[in-house]
Amino acid sequence: MSSVTRFFRHALRPALVGAAALAGIALGVAACSGSRTEGLDASKLPEDVRADYALFAHRCSKCHSLARPLTAGITDDEQWVMYVNRMRRQPGSGISYEDQAQILRFLRYHAAELRRREAEKKALPAPPAPPAPPAPLPALPGANGDGG
Repeated sequence: MSSVTRFFRHALRPALVGAAALAGIALGVAACSGSRTEGLDASKLPEDVRADYALFAHRCSKCHSLARPLTAGITDDEQWVMYVNRMRRQPGSGISYEDQAQILRFLRYHAAELRRREAEKKALPAPPAPPAPPAPLPALPGANGDGG
């Protein structure tokens, strides 16, 4: 092995690995900081759902953006159970069984809201009221043959 090769292997390699690690950390921090500002406005949620939403946002944003579950379009509660159970089993998710129950409470609320909005979109507008019959016109003088 040449001295140049040894130099690159022993001197520069750790520096390159370190730079790559720092770049990865920087990207991770940027991704995490971005995910904290997304999601729903908790102040617009019912009071009894806010704590569940906060836990959902905290746990779920560790691994992916909140937009991923919020825009998934899942309206079936059982599908959410399978989804969250799968996420709970992911290493590093930090989702406990207790957390899973709270996250599911929020996601069931969210799914019900999606179903409600979809039903509103599909609801046909009320048919317009039929026009009122025209008012009878006053009789014109002489129209009855009275010559007047």
